[in-house]
Amino acid sequence: MARKVLVVGTSPRLHGNSNILAEAFADGARETGNDVEFVPLAGKRIGFCVGCWGCLKTKGCVVNHDDAEVVVQKIRTADVVAFATPIYYYEMSGQMKTLLDRTNCLYTADYSFRDVYLLTAAEATAPDTPEHAIGGLRGWLKVFKKAQLKGTVFAGGTTDDGTVRGHPEVEEARQLGRGV
Repeated sequence: MARKVLVVGTSPRLHGNSNILAEAFADGARETGNDVEFVPLAGKRIGFCVGCWGCLKTKGCVVNHDDAEVVVQKIRTADVVAFATPIYYYEMSGQMKTLLDRTNCLYTADYSFRDVYLLTAAEATAPDTPEHAIGGLRGWLKVFKKAQLKGTVFAGGTTDDGTVRGHPEVEEARQLGRGV
């Protein structure tokens, strides 16, 4: 049965290396017959959560009426969510963290996602480079008890846009997508 797969590219650069990993994951998920949507955050306006808790009643942000609202509702209705982020200072991008904070309205909602993936790219090459980003995503998942982190891909040694092309991690991301 086809699954509804949402791939969120959180890089501020549309053609950034983490978005290339995201597109490979999306392609792999499409190849196996899933309903896949890739949503890049580049160019989108996403305001900060102010912690007012109004969203728990309305299931949407009562303060910011921006691009995050649509993305958050797409996360809510997806069966599978894959986040792709560049690693900045050994952590997920600010765009990703801000988006995760804006999912607060889903805390008491009937969300569909069960499987979550993380795709990362960085200039650094040490295998532990994405560990804080993975930890941050695991922290987010503690709130969403029905969901779990199913897999990660890390591509190190990527600097300029597109340098991830040709790295084996692009195929690894595609394979991970095929397995959803």
